[in-house]
Amino acid sequence: MKQTPAHHDFNADLLALIPDGCRRVIEVGCSTGAMARAYKQANPECFYIGIEIDPDYGDLARQWCDQVIVGNIETMADSELDGLGGFDCLLFGDVLEHLMDPWQLLRRLRGRMSADSRIAACIPNMQHWSIQARLSIGDLIYEDNGLLDRTHIRWFSRQTIGQLFTGAGFVIEAGLSRSMNEPEAQRFLPHIRQMALAAGADADQAVADAMVYQYVLRARPA
Repeated sequence: MKQTPAHHDFNADLLALIPDGCRRVIEVGCSTGAMARAYKQANPECFYIGIEIDPDYGDLARQWCDQVIVGNIETMADSELDGLGGFDCLLFGDVLEHLMDPWQLLRRLRGRMSADSRIAACIPNMQHWSIQARLSIGDLIYEDNGLLDRTHIRWFSRQTIGQLFTGAGFVIEAGLSRSMNEPEAQRFLPHIRQMALAAGADADQAVADAMVYQYVLRARPA
């Protein structure tokens, strides 16, 4: 199955969480290299490595990345991960949800990071109001992109994102939520509030979480 369609845009919020002055950045799922181009414009001395599972996308990324490795990071042997060398920042821009076992991968990477290394990630929110609305009527039809991208394997909420990183030995040190202008959400939020109350949960938090489309974060080794 082909991966998410190639894109030439970059996530400005994720870019902002990459520490300034990184000498070595590794981006998993670099697509066409748009993030590499944006970061190296401001930090031209950085050695930027892209890891891309799709060889066609990898070919496109080579014009912006200093090195492109075509392959699946989950199936890399320990020696291959060691061969990546040290890095200042590791990027997962809408990638962790495509992996079979992101928990194990983060644990493997944690053991290869220095105290000064960072991970920055963007992860879609499956607590989004539109998913809750569709789930209520069984309309979970996979699509070519978006929250129900047919190549997604794992799904996360704000709480389980925290569990993913803390369980792998990280501390989330910075982050933000990304929302969209969705007036139609107002029809569903009262019902989400009532469901949260019925479950004995914080209704205000449930409504706030339902408006988030993606979470962007940066984590350090604990």
